[in-house]
Amino acid sequence: MDKRFFKLFDLTEEQAIAVLDTSPDQVGEHDSRYIAASHLVNFSTAQSIQALIRALQQTDPSLQNRIVRRKAIETLGRLQVSEAIPFIRPALAERDKFTVENAVWAIGEIGTQDPNLLNEITALLNTPEQNYRVIIQTLAKLDHQPALAAIRPFIDDREPSVAGTAIAAVCRLTGETSQIDRVTALLQHPNVMVRRLAIQDLIDARHYDAIGEIARCPVSLVFRLRGIRSLAAAGMAEGKLSFLDIQPHLEQCLRDHPTDLALVNHYERPPELASLIHDLFDTDFGRCYLAAKELLQTHAQTAPEALLAAYRETACADYGAHFHVVKLLGWLRHAPAYDLFVEALHNRQPQFQKSRAAAAIALGELGDRRAVDALKTCLETRVWDLKYAALMALQQLGDATGAQLASQDQDWLVKAKAAQLLP
Repeated sequence: MDKRFFKLFDLTEEQAIAVLDTSPDQVGEHDSRYIAASHLVNFSTAQSIQALIRALQQTDPSLQNRIVRRKAIETLGRLQVSEAIPFIRPALAERDKFTVENAVWAIGEIGTQDPNLLNEITALLNTPEQNYRVIIQTLAKLDHQPALAAIRPFIDDREPSVAGTAIAAVCRLTGETSQIDRVTALLQHPNVMVRRLAIQDLIDARHYDAIGEIARCPVSLVFRLRGIRSLAAAGMAEGKLSFLDIQPHLEQCLRDHPTDLALVNHYERPPELASLIHDLFDTDFGRCYLAAKELLQTHAQTAPEALLAAYRETACADYGAHFHVVKLLGWLRHAPAYDLFVEALHNRQPQFQKSRAAAAIALGELGDRRAVDALKTCLETRVWDLKYAALMALQQLGDATGAQLASQDQDWLVKAKAAQLLP
């Protein structure tokens, strides 16, 4: 599990426990039991686990306390605390559907083969207004074959993400693949959330043939990379894929050029430059990539200065726009952006992590060999996509020493790439 984003709160374990143990009506205005329950994911100690269980057993009916209980359940799931299952199990019968959802998910993370407990979860598929997607995912993950009859009707659910996960579950439980192309088709759905969830369903179904389509799906490359990496690991473990099979798709994804994506959005009429810059801030990355493509194709001469101005004004603080501006200036080979790229390369703020790999790719595009040393320092991090992107950039800059440094890397994809580059 990637835990880079967990340690965002300046609390010790003892402080977090003290806040979480505070009665809901006694919490100070600068304290948050929710934040405390979130922060304890960093401490898998007996005292933290017991504090989370106590929070779960706090029955104050207020909305704030219900939210804290949901987070406590989630944290126990992330910590995979098996002894917490007897305390989580009663939550399956609660009226609050979000608490039920977290309980199902947490049990899936912890794992169980208790048929009675799994049958309780299966019965939730007949309960109105539940998160059927999470329930189906959990039952398939725990390989509960008796749930098949209850899962199959959801294959034709009106909600695409529910139908997709039901198809993936049937595929996972039976090996039946007759409907899996329907899930692949969801990678082109107009709704960005449906596209993201389809990637997870294809991972769950271990549908290796979808790797190329995932690489072209117009969502954030974080979701695409996760899909490709997960399927690659499973496929190579089964002997069905090799590194060479997935490498083109992986590197296409890391390069992240908008013309390599199968875009689902379109413009009714050519937008103005200012409007395209504005679209780089959209939360639907499909729209961002459409704007990026248009900027590259029709505004290549005027875009660099407009992008730099947007960066100085607002994009420097918006992690999505920051990413797109860095990538675009790299594709435009805008030499004055060199220092911006180096700054982004070394930005360790968690929310800007994908901009680091983007900056590596941009430096490779720029072709300035001054970047070699800065790129080589990235090979000492623990961020696999940054290291891989740095190797791609170093290759583009004609440097082979980076491959030697990464030849024994702990990450299997980085190591495979480095081995390929060695003389």
